[in-house]
Amino acid sequence: MLTILGFAMIATFLVLIMMKKMSPIAALVLIPALFCVFVGKGAKLGDYVLDGVTDLAPTAAMLMFAIVYFGVMIDVGLFDPIVRGILKFCKADPMRIVVGTALLAAIVSLDGDGSTTFMITVSAMYPLYKRLKMSLVVMTGVAAMANGVMNTLPWGGPTARAATALKLDASEIFVPMIPALLVGLLFVFGLSYVLGVRERRRLGVLTLDEVLEEEKETETVLVGAGSGSGDGKVDMRKGATGATGGAAATGGTGSGTDASEDSGDDGFQGLDPNRPTLRPKLYWFNALLTVVLLTAMIMEWLPIPVLFLLGAALVLTVNFPHIPDQKARLAAHADNVLNVSGMVFAAAVFTGVLQGTGMVDQMAKWMVDVIPAGMGPHMALVTGVLSLPLTYFMSNDGFYFGVLPVLAEAGAAHGVSPVEMARASLVGQPLHMSSPLVPAVYVLVGMAKVEFGDHTKFVVKWAALTCLVILGAGMLFGII
Repeated sequence: MLTILGFAMIATFLVLIMMKKMSPIAALVLIPALFCVFVGKGAKLGDYVLDGVTDLAPTAAMLMFAIVYFGVMIDVGLFDPIVRGILKFCKADPMRIVVGTALLAAIVSLDGDGSTTFMITVSAMYPLYKRLKMSLVVMTGVAAMANGVMNTLPWGGPTARAATALKLDASEIFVPMIPALLVGLLFVFGLSYVLGVRERRRLGVLTLDEVLEEEKETETVLVGAGSGSGDGKVDMRKGATGATGGAAATGGTGSGTDASEDSGDDGFQGLDPNRPTLRPKLYWFNALLTVVLLTAMIMEWLPIPVLFLLGAALVLTVNFPHIPDQKARLAAHADNVLNVSGMVFAAAVFTGVLQGTGMVDQMAKWMVDVIPAGMGPHMALVTGVLSLPLTYFMSNDGFYFGVLPVLAEAGAAHGVSPVEMARASLVGQPLHMSSPLVPAVYVLVGMAKVEFGDHTKFVVKWAALTCLVILGAGMLFGII
């Protein structure tokens, strides 16, 4: 019964948000609460929620201060040269912009943190998509898939979890997987090319001079494009002429609209070349601070929430020494901070109920039990296939520490080595990064002002195909 209710709860959640019958936050809270009552454990709902909140509180803190940190960095102009460089390279060609999105996301993913990757990628690419009226779900989908492939880095999380769960060395798992992962990354780039060509056919190609001339004629600010739906078809001639900058440089509500649209202020002013928040004299200080922060994350000198807390405090103090200016910057990014942190705590209700009621355990046990006995010698392949739905419907912790050891034990009985099982378990990460249980995905859709349901409908099929390409390459190379 718990197995059926678990799958029913997940299916109900996905259907409601994809049909836009409920907001993600409401669905993440109300649906698990309702199913908790169905299970007969409504009296323990409070305990389950508190357990979930306790587990995700560090993540919420990290996201809150990371949004402030990178939001301020956008305000002061750290990423302006990147945007200008990308625009010159892309020459206002939608195909190049989509491929550039995948490339930028893959490079930034080297820091091992999905939230940071999405904040930087969207901050740099969002103005280009809006200026050319490109589809924003293409941007979020490509960024999520590129980050998903790179999420398999040893310091990214899944590889370390697999190594810990099966008592293996992380390098023993990851290094042989590099050829298959490279194939997966190349597939993402190829898919980006195809999607970019499709956008090019829909929109045409302009030269940089034509884009700038059009903006001049319509009096459109460089990045005055923060409102409208997530389909990238918003009229760029609306407003955005008097904002002070940065208010929504890292966000929005993810609802596909911006309340400031009615007032003629689009809210996305993070790259206005004349905004008063620019700090050109502090550019190299800010760049060095960001490099040090990312290095500290990779080297694990301090917990990531602590690093971003310290970084946000330092960047605010140095760039805006006057308290009213600091308050203004915090207020400018408050909407996005509240939206993302609220989404994380709402997700804590969902995960808390899934784990507390035992649904996750029963779902995992059922998945293992339905595997035919004849598939025993092919358990690595089975694990690779199962990693797609299981890492999408449950957290990495639940899969790697709860399911993988059971699968590995079944594989060992048929002569399949634990290291092969561990490598196969990494296959589902490109799809996992768009799971509703991954906090970083809410940063992605929130900053891009894309409905989560729209992102899901677009990315699931392509991400699943990317996973299968990696699995096929792993089998072809004899890695899995």
